[in-house]
Amino acid sequence: MLQITPRSLRLLFVDGNTRADRDNQTRAFGGICFGEAYAQEVQAIAPDATADICFPADEGANLPDAAGLESYDGIFLTGSTLHIYDLQPAVTRQIELMRAIYASGTPCFGSCWGIQMGAVAAGGSVVANPRGREIGFARRITLTQAGHGHALLAGRPGAFDAPAIHLDTIAVPPTGTTVLASNAYSAVHACEITADGGLFWGVQYHPEFSLGQLAALLRRMTPQLVAEGFCRDEAAAESWLADVEALDAEPTRHDLAWAHGLDEEVLDPAKRVTELRNFVELKVRQSVSARGRG
Repeated sequence: MLQITPRSLRLLFVDGNTRADRDNQTRAFGGICFGEAYAQEVQAIAPDATADICFPADEGANLPDAAGLESYDGIFLTGSTLHIYDLQPAVTRQIELMRAIYASGTPCFGSCWGIQMGAVAAGGSVVANPRGREIGFARRITLTQAGHGHALLAGRPGAFDAPAIHLDTIAVPPTGTTVLASNAYSAVHACEITADGGLFWGVQYHPEFSLGQLAALLRRMTPQLVAEGFCRDEAAAESWLADVEALDAEPTRHDLAWAHGLDEEVLDPAKRVTELRNFVELKVRQSVSARGRG
């Protein structure tokens, strides 16, 4: 009997940051940028996956055309320091790329900036959140009725926390959006969007961030943490971040978990990446079969 070995998944990671911001992130992330860190996290879930990374914020960036986008099995959008309502070329290039992703029919997933990009490219709007910044951890992300039965959030409890760093939020979801989770800060914390024959799953939080990565990014934001009242002073910020790093190294530190109100949905590395795993296993792999790519 002839045995056919399934080919490896081909995945594209779209890093939404400018070159200058990527340089800052590589210093925080130990030599790699958001796109590379994201690819490593997903490849830990899908060791058979090969990853390409593109940088559409850069002028003259080599971006995949329509055929190139269609050749991928799944596409991931990272976070970004940009604001999508600031319609500079670094932003508009990404909106056009997201519209092409929809048209390609390739399943797409996005975190933070990624969910905002998925919304705006389909006709929705994003604003600076009048409630202010949500930083460190998004608390009590609560599944909607639709979210309880949706594959993106399979395995999540009815309410949970997750790593988060964002100021902006979806104000008006586009036509074709199913809101899957919300909390007191953001009405759209998880959603599915269908547009132009394509499918997008997105979250406003960061399942791809380890606690160590989160702490590294927040340490570079210490002046903002103090100025915006999240920490009394730099010493308080450093104490908090030291605890986050300690939990990254030793997730079973019950004393620190209790002090900061964190449970296994954040501390267990397997539970933290629930949405990434669900997208790969329940959407990308199933889509490969449906598209006759096995």
